[in-house]
Amino acid sequence: MGFCFSKLKRSRDIHISSTSSSSDSAHPHYHDPIWSSPPPPPPAPALPPVGPILGKPYSDITSLYDLDRELGRGQFGVTYLCTEKSTGLKYACKSISRSKVTSEKDMQDVRREIMILQHLTGQPNIVEFRGAHEDGKGLHLVMELCSGGELFDRITAKGSYSEKEAARIGRQVVNVVHVCHFMGVMHRDLKPENFLMVSRDEDSPLKATDFGLSVFIDSG
Repeated sequence: MGFCFSKLKRSRDIHISSTSSSSDSAHPHYHDPIWSSPPPPPPAPALPPVGPILGKPYSDITSLYDLDRELGRGQFGVTYLCTEKSTGLKYACKSISRSKVTSEKDMQDVRREIMILQHLTGQPNIVEFRGAHEDGKGLHLVMELCSGGELFDRITAKGSYSEKEAARIGRQVVNVVHVCHFMGVMHRDLKPENFLMVSRDEDSPLKATDFGLSVFIDSG
């Protein structure tokens, strides 16, 4: 009887490990939890450079239009046939090289030309303006396509006009002057080379173009 009692007492003296946090930290296989920081946000996409002429981010003209053959060449730019990718419609694109617009005065002149085109677009006998785009190479002005060529070339090819035909053309030229002055603009470079025929038809209407020398009339 005494033998059984002594064994029971010894069993109560056996040490049982605690499961508290203090003994966990001392356990050789225990590690403190690692709290990782959230990943940094992705960098913001780089914005395209801002053009010095328009003061807007660069716009890739070739992403909007397919540039085709050359239509004409002037002192400040080259005009190309272009096709709008989204519609398939054809326009004329006057591209002005960056090397032609270097001084602040040059930039002001180009800005004024764009403002005048925007101001006059939609008026009769004046070429319609579609928009301006600037990239690293220069400035691109998209306008209505007049496929009949210059009035100068039409006069040269025809040789002479009847009084009735000359009156029809003269009336449209005078209308351009009237519209411009009514809208507060002086063209200052009206000549046969700056009038375009809308089509190759004999009775094609005229459209005035090239407002590079034009100015707004000073109200004072």
